[in-house]
Amino acid sequence: MAEIPELLDHVQNATTLDVIAITEHDDLRAAFSAREVWTRGSYRYDFIMGEEVTTIEGHIVALYVETPVPSLMPLAPTLEAIHKMGGLAIVPHPMSWLTRSLGQRDIERVLREKQDGVHFDALELSDSPAARVGAKKVLRLNREQYHLPEVGSSDAHFKEAIGTSYAVFEGTTARELRVAILDGKTEPKMGAYPSLRKIGPRRILQQQWRGMMATPRQMGWGPTIASFVKRALP
Repeated sequence: MAEIPELLDHVQNATTLDVIAITEHDDLRAAFSAREVWTRGSYRYDFIMGEEVTTIEGHIVALYVETPVPSLMPLAPTLEAIHKMGGLAIVPHPMSWLTRSLGQRDIERVLREKQDGVHFDALELSDSPAARVGAKKVLRLNREQYHLPEVGSSDAHFKEAIGTSYAVFEGTTARELRVAILDGKTEPKMGAYPSLRKIGPRRILQQQWRGMMATPRQMGWGPTIASFVKRALP
């Protein structure tokens, strides 16, 4: 809900973040455009290319990718594709019913089957409305059973939310963050997501509409509806 220069300037002037990732839904063009502006500027923070990919089972965040990851595929081949590109696969807003999220069965199936290239690199923890729904359950299961690295992320759709949740790691660069995730040495820090009053009801409704239309806008209504049907099947 912000133009790219506005977003990058906000990170520069209103946060203390060392690294940001741009992860538009089912589209890598926003990340490319943001990186182009970032490269021409004199920003103090580092930049990661990314995409939030819609799989049949739910969303997965692909970081450190330079090629679009196909959407509306099953989870396993999506994870394999991300890792073949040298990317990392992060589970956003796990077990949330507010948006298309991986459920407990989806996560545990991947952990149980242990196919080559089919794995998660981290779980996202956030104070965003979508992530907040299943946060306590996710945290308990991960600490007791899954033992996946945890990263904080604002999952920001409004500039005011950027940096409200974040990952602490040893270093300040995108490369050092990647190493920290792979080594399981990130610590999530969750702050307070901006209030409804601060963002404004109209902007929230606009964002919800844009979010609902993101996948059909990129992939077409036919494939999008088909993916919902496949998700609903036992």
